Amino acid sequence: MKNLITIIIFLFAITCFSQTREQDSLTIQLAFQKSDTSKVITSLRLIKSLYNSEDYNKALKFISESEKLATSLNYSEGIAQITYYKALIYAKKNDYINAIDNYTKSKELFLLQKDTLSVAKVNNSIGLIEIERGNYNKGLQYALSAIRELEKRNLKHELCSAYKSLATAYKKTNDRSKAIEFNLKTLEVEQALGNKMGVISTHKNLAELYSQEKEHRKAIDYYEKVLKDISLDNDSLRGEILPRLGGEYLQFKDYDVAANYLIEGLQLNRKTNNKLGLLIALNNLADLNLQQRRVKASELQLNEARIIAIQIDNNNELLKNYKLYKSLDSTNRNFERAFKWQRDYFNLKNKLATEKNLQSVNSAPSTVQVEDINKIPTNSNTNLIVKQGQELLESEKKLKDFKLILYALLAAFAIVLTFFILVYVKRNSRLKYTRELEEKNKKIELQNEAILEQTKHLEDINKVKDKLFSIVSHDLKDSLTSIKGFIDLLQEGSLTQSEFNNLIPELSENANNASLLLFNLLNWSKSQMQSLEPSPSLFDIQEVFEEKTQLLEQKLDKKGILLRNKTLRDFVYADRSMVEIVIQNLLSNAIKFSKEGDTITIANHISSGKSILSVSDTGVGISPENQKKLFKSNSFTTIGTGNEKGTGLGLSICKELVDLNHGKIWVESDLNSGSTFYVELPKSNPLNNS
Repeated sequence: MKNLITIIIFLFAITCFSQTREQDSLTIQLAFQKSDTSKVITSLRLIKSLYNSEDYNKALKFISESEKLATSLNYSEGIAQITYYKALIYAKKNDYINAIDNYTKSKELFLLQKDTLSVAKVNNSIGLIEIERGNYNKGLQYALSAIRELEKRNLKHELCSAYKSLATAYKKTNDRSKAIEFNLKTLEVEQALGNKMGVISTHKNLAELYSQEKEHRKAIDYYEKVLKDISLDNDSLRGEILPRLGGEYLQFKDYDVAANYLIEGLQLNRKTNNKLGLLIALNNLADLNLQQRRVKASELQLNEARIIAIQIDNNNELLKNYKLYKSLDSTNRNFERAFKWQRDYFNLKNKLATEKNLQSVNSAPSTVQVEDINKIPTNSNTNLIVKQGQELLESEKKLKDFKLILYALLAAFAIVLTFFILVYVKRNSRLKYTRELEEKNKKIELQNEAILEQTKHLEDINKVKDKLFSIVSHDLKDSLTSIKGFIDLLQEGSLTQSEFNNLIPELSENANNASLLLFNLLNWSKSQMQSLEPSPSLFDIQEVFEEKTQLLEQKLDKKGILLRNKTLRDFVYADRSMVEIVIQNLLSNAIKFSKEGDTITIANHISSGKSILSVSDTGVGISPENQKKLFKSNSFTTIGTGNEKGTGLGLSICKELVDLNHGKIWVESDLNSGSTFYVELPKSNPLNNS
């Protein structure tokens, strides 16, 4: 480590020494050169070197002497360049007035020389200053006028600064599409220049803009690029990006991924005391907990976030905080507080909109020129006042008349003022009454929204109950009644032992049907009540296939169906019990819709790092119309080849279980030719891969 520091110091010393040696060499040349244009050119080289080394005071001294020499020689090109460098230095010193003055002078000289490149550089510099000062519209005009010439010459450094300024100005004026366009151009130039920090900054800007445009997938891509490029010890930037990225995943209701990013961001920002990152993480975590009905945790996080937002004066996050508070209290049926948060939200939103409009007006370029103001005559007004004063002094009568008129005007003014006060008071009382009515209406609207949400929830639960009772009262009742009938006949002695033995396969089939029906009903009702939580682990999928085919051997033999096992030993990362349910349902469906002599094939293979399972049959197949009805929440079922009945819940459950395990399920089928159901499952934890 010490050796590395020594090398860095040595390289820095060499760089400084080379710059100093160049300046000393140019200074010696100046001392021996004649007072002509070559001396001005050498002076410009020295001024440029001093400017690059940030020795502005010394550069200004040489500028003063060089300007005198160039003026005496009437060397217009030299005067223009000297004036331009003077403007650059004043800009670095934040002397706005002198910078703009010298930029304007140099531009006039460059225009006379028809030096379009230098004019473009001046316009770009003026645009940078105006945008930094908040005069976005004026800055845009100058920067845009410079772009074409800079692009024509492919001056990457100048283009980079111009694109950045334009992107900033368009963002401030709320033209996000243009801001994105120029950030993308900036990114292209930064990558060409190999400026890693510039690329990271531009990626961050693009992510924020796409987030504001509701293009959350693109925002995620750019935030993840920032995380990939920054070093792990850059806690401040990581602390800001992690909660923002978690908020973007929250837009897709990808709660697990969002929670991982948000919790990591919260811990990192608490460690570094990064108030902004902590505020964003708390607001987004509160939103996540609110969506998952964890209202206590959400309320604690919102309270802490609101305090921080007020401390650091972050109105945008405070707006989000108020909106979440309103949703939280509406969920808790605390409509008084919900209305209070809604009112705070709209008050702050209107205040920000007013400030933004004022800023837009102030940033607009002024059309009044100083020269025009100076042209307004003043002597004639002064003479007129003096003349009027003399006339008033000369005529006492006119003075008395003037006083009478003045008193009359004051009396009239008092009457009019009283009238306006009365109108104002009446208007205020009317506005107050109207506001109270509006508040009551909004309160009623909030109550109605909550009642509608509760009603919908109850309707959904009622539908689940009705469907459950319908299936139990029909399908399950039929199977149990059949089994009970067999048992009653046996008890009454109506069946001989040989007759009972012959009926055992049918009795077993009814029992299996009832068992499968109960199995599907249980999983379906749990999924409808949102209580299924996967417990993923690595397991061999071939073992699951073997276990399930053994359970169904009797059914296969009874229907005369051939089973081909092409499975391979392969590990997947999922909830084993859920995958067992999926495979059992798919195998049962294949048997149900296959005839005697048909073939069922089970297989698995690897594709794009995922494990693909398949259950194929040569049975009756599925029509295109019926394929669209599969995997839907509403039940759809048809009679099997052996008149087997179903609940229509099996494939719906399969879809939900596969989704919970970050997988996919689909079907390929032709009518009368058979069907193939595919299931794609991850081979490792997808959260680690992201």
